[in-house]
Amino acid sequence: MGKYTGSSCRLCRTEGKKLFLKGKRCLSDKCAVEKKNYPPGMKGSRVNFRKSHYKNQLREKQKVKRFYGVGEKQFRNVFIASAQGKGITGENLLKTLELRLDNVVYRMNFAYSRNHARQMIRHGFFAVNGKKVSIPSYIVALNDEVSFREKKRAAENVKAMLEDVKGLVEVPGWVVMDSANFIGKINALPNRDDVSLKEIEERLIVELYSK
Repeated sequence: MGKYTGSSCRLCRTEGKKLFLKGKRCLSDKCAVEKKNYPPGMKGSRVNFRKSHYKNQLREKQKVKRFYGVGEKQFRNVFIASAQGKGITGENLLKTLELRLDNVVYRMNFAYSRNHARQMIRHGFFAVNGKKVSIPSYIVALNDEVSFREKKRAAENVKAMLEDVKGLVEVPGWVVMDSANFIGKINALPNRDDVSLKEIEERLIVELYSK
C-alpha cells in the first residue's frame, strides 16, 4: 500500500470519527466531521448500510492505522510482534502503537499532530536518552527520556509553535513532563485505558489477521 496523499479530512469522514489528523483544526468548528458527518461521495446524513462482519473488522483496522499514521506492512509487523508477546494480542498492539516516538512526541504537546511529529522527528528535532533519533516508528521503553533538542527549538518559529501547541492534548499519565527543559520521561508503560483512541474493538482486528 502506497503513502496516502489525499485529504486527511476525507479519512475522518470515511471512518465517521475524528482521528485528529490536522491538529488544532480538528478541535475547531472547521472540522470536516462536524460539518459533514457522512462519507465522502455522499450527500446528506450518514447512511446506515448493512455491514458484514468482515467489513466491521476491516473498518476497525483502517481506523487504527489511520489514527496512528501507520502503513499496512508496518501495521502487520506490529501485529505479528504483538501476537508473539506475552499478554492479550489486541491490547499489546494498541500499547505498542502508543509507544511509537511520533505518538509520544504528539502527546507531550511538542507537535500539532502525529504527522507533524513525524516530520520533525525525521529532521532530527528530538532525542531519546540524549541521543538523536530520526525514526518516527522508534518504540520508546520504560524510563526513556524524550527531549526536544535545544539547538532545534532555538528558532523563533519553533518557539512560537511550542507556545501554540501548549495544552493542545492531555499528557498521558504514563509520562512525567519537565516542561521547563522540554523533556518527558516514560514513567510507566501504558495500559488499555491509556490508549488515546477510544471506542476501538481491537478483537475485530485480531480476528481479521487471524483468518
